[in-house]
Amino acid sequence: MDGILVSLMILVMTSSVQAQLITGFYSTSCSSAETIVRSTVVSHFSKDLTIAAGLLRLHFHDCFVQGCDGSILIADSSAEKNASPNLGLRGFEVIDDAKSQIEAICPGIVSCADILALAARDAVDLSGGPSWPVPTGRRDGKISLSSQASNMPSPLDPVSVLRQKFAAKGLDDHDLVTLAGAHTIGQTDCRFFSYRLYNFTTSGGADPTINVAFLAQLQALCPKNGDGLRRVALDKDSPAKFDVSFFKNVRDGNGVLESDQRLWEDSVTQSVVQNYAGNVRGLLGLRFDFEFPKAMIKLSSIEVKTGTDGEIRKVCSKFN
Repeated sequence: MDGILVSLMILVMTSSVQAQLITGFYSTSCSSAETIVRSTVVSHFSKDLTIAAGLLRLHFHDCFVQGCDGSILIADSSAEKNASPNLGLRGFEVIDDAKSQIEAICPGIVSCADILALAARDAVDLSGGPSWPVPTGRRDGKISLSSQASNMPSPLDPVSVLRQKFAAKGLDDHDLVTLAGAHTIGQTDCRFFSYRLYNFTTSGGADPTINVAFLAQLQALCPKNGDGLRRVALDKDSPAKFDVSFFKNVRDGNGVLESDQRLWEDSVTQSVVQNYAGNVRGLLGLRFDFEFPKAMIKLSSIEVKTGTDGEIRKVCSKFN
């Protein structure tokens, strides 16, 4: 991306979170931390491109419950990761791998919450999206309960409900649409959208907002009474590339999840989708590359624990 744009982004994005988190928090205490996280993500990504979307989603789910505090990483029968909205989460092994390498040289310094925030950024960058300076200094939470994860945004939510859930975390409509753009590299299971393909209307038809040609493709991938666990790309055109084709798909009736397609039916969210999807207004993708990091920095600053709050876990899946 253009160097001037990146410099501008650094100024705009870090100012709002300066009070709690700082870019380069580990520059003296563990100077190789960010390099180790990146090399670990690179290593796993080279074997499986889909791990990028997994890491991005893992960070999002972490931030929406108890704030960005690594609570999603705890392995326990009653922990957050076992709540139904979190059952398909992936990428835990990447975070554990990076943490064990960092602990070997900087024990007790770098939080799991920060490793996850850094890994999410690296995942976007490796997928052809923008990179950005991630403010760090988060500490790991001491609570992880599946019962607290019931209010996660759902693919079944109408825009009005998504708007409320995002607003409760300090995120506005623009952030909502921008962060939904992460679905440019995601996948989902047939079971999460097949209801749109059959018997959606009272007359037994499909969701009328689905493009007719795309409907046939989806029905071929997810036949009635077929394998509900079959994976389908959320961006039919460039599923491994972080770009704006997701927004073009939503504009053209090619959104897979109902919650994504509904962004085109709300006047406020539609205008944001249109701005990203249009070659002129979207500046050929530069607008999204500029706005996505800003939304990610807002997301990754939700209810963070700093100073003496929380702890620095020795192992990401266990409280100290």
